[in-house]
Amino acid sequence: MSILTIKPAEQCRYDQVSLGEIMLRFDPGEGRIANTRSFRVWEGGGEYNVARGLRKCFGLKTAVVTALPDNGVGRLVEDCILQGGVHTDWIQWAPYDGMGRANRVGFNFTERGFGVRGARGVSDRGHTAASQLKQGDVDWETLFGRQGVRWFHTGGIFAGLSESTPEVVIEAMAAAKRHGTIVSYDLNYRPSIWNAVGGQARAREVNRQIAPYVDVMLGNEEDFTACLGFEVEGLDENLSQLETAKFQQMIQAAVAAYPNFKITATTLRTVKSATVNDWGAICWAGGAFHHATFRPNLEILDRVGGGDSFASGLIYGLLTTGDPAEAVEYGAAHGALAMTTPGDTSMATRDEVEKLVRGGSARVVR
Repeated sequence: MSILTIKPAEQCRYDQVSLGEIMLRFDPGEGRIANTRSFRVWEGGGEYNVARGLRKCFGLKTAVVTALPDNGVGRLVEDCILQGGVHTDWIQWAPYDGMGRANRVGFNFTERGFGVRGARGVSDRGHTAASQLKQGDVDWETLFGRQGVRWFHTGGIFAGLSESTPEVVIEAMAAAKRHGTIVSYDLNYRPSIWNAVGGQARAREVNRQIAPYVDVMLGNEEDFTACLGFEVEGLDENLSQLETAKFQQMIQAAVAAYPNFKITATTLRTVKSATVNDWGAICWAGGAFHHATFRPNLEILDRVGGGDSFASGLIYGLLTTGDPAEAVEYGAAHGALAMTTPGDTSMATRDEVEKLVRGGSARVVR
């Protein structure tokens, strides 16, 4: 029996909807931001990446709720979203003032890193249209009540963008809960977002207000400490048996404090270099922990989006099988594959994910 009560697909227009900001990522490839003369441009955003993965890789019906300026740059983001198959009906289009003083598209300049040089991101996202969303801007009753959504996802990146975005998150979650939609949330702590507005203290204040609405909580050890205040002495980012046991203590403390958490899950990563990581995942559900297949020395091309792809794989597994043990395998496999290609979003196929879940190799397919 599934731990989650998920609405039937035939009763809903969408399998999944994400709320979040979508930026343009400027990728210098093998070069560096400060030295390059050309960039590849991708769309991406922590919450949006989940919807895109569920649509592009797994074939589900997804949509995104966001805001964009009604100009050529905003329409470029829309075109990227359309190429990924995600529905754009719930984009809020903000009038453009000719200069971007009132609102704009956010930019994210990201180096992939290599060997001893870690990946590095530089955000340019002030005054964006999505950060200015406020209560009452979105007709949640129509989305969740009349159209129907099986799963709603958002996260701490969007919640940290402005004074109004946490209120939008709570408004959306409350509406989703009224209409029987499963709610997931990725804590996704980013110091660069919170430092100028109160740091960890503000992050905890906001996320503790949001946590009671969440069914499926995602986050790593840093996220649970920074965003919710759960700490285990001596815990660091390591996949050893001892460290995993300490992280399980943290999860159990979080579930005791928030009994509405039906499932919690996270990736487990040891960074050996920018291009080689040990990779695993763990999921708590129904009082038991489920571990995904451990993949030591995973070779990485671009680590950005690996956690979001884990989330979309986990959600796909829960929507289709209801089995947390199988779902965490889908999540870990999808996250691993997503880091083998450039850009924030997954280029993996469902067949590739399922082959990896079954223990398949990287032998050439002809």
